[in-house]
Amino acid sequence: MCLSKTLTLLLYSAVILETAVALTGGNTNNVYSPCSDTKIQRSDGFTFGIAFSSRPSFFLNQTLLLSPCDHRLSLAAINSQFSLFRPKIDEISLLSINTSSFFPDSYGGYMVAFAGRKYAARSPPAFIANSTYIVTSFTLVMEFQKGRLQNFFWKRDGCASCKGNPNFVCLNKQDCAISTPSCKGRGGTVDCSLGIQLAFSGTDKHLAVLNSWYEVENLKQYSLYGLYSNLKSSLTSQFNNFF
Repeated sequence: MCLSKTLTLLLYSAVILETAVALTGGNTNNVYSPCSDTKIQRSDGFTFGIAFSSRPSFFLNQTLLLSPCDHRLSLAAINSQFSLFRPKIDEISLLSINTSSFFPDSYGGYMVAFAGRKYAARSPPAFIANSTYIVTSFTLVMEFQKGRLQNFFWKRDGCASCKGNPNFVCLNKQDCAISTPSCKGRGGTVDCSLGIQLAFSGTDKHLAVLNSWYEVENLKQYSLYGLYSNLKSSLTSQFNNFF
């Protein structure tokens, strides 16, 4: 099933280490819908989506977590938002979503990463924001087996990245958050755009091992923000300048 045309599609941006979003000649994956199945090899592009809605809206009968591609969910009826990305397989990526005019808490405050139809994969719902707090830094791992996407995982650092900084709050002992009123467009001056560090694990359709997750582990979570000279500073740096 394709995403309903009634759903609002967010503009997306992605900064990819060593490559642009535009695919190079090494791509062999011609499947561009996030709600279709495919098998990948290293250097392919891969399309997936992130849906923004309330946590209960991702569950059938409040118990079964479904992919946003599943027609049994009523995401279209509640004006859920979607963002699409097409990163390059096994290259560490930093995906960003501009929140200057898009406020995640206005659409339920949670997000789910998803791809596939028959072999549908989806992440657990991840909290982003409410009227009090917003989390802007995430790490997402895509796991493949023999080139087929199996799962999405949100990886947390247990608030290690903001430990000791009084401008942050540690939510549920796993996510660093700041005050939502501190954000641009909400009365504050901080750029609260969402940053999603993306990596891969498992094997491609030729059984080549995908290694980028291990590279992220070695670099430690959130360290990529310091590698992009053309991107905004991390929230930690912003707050250190303001206070």
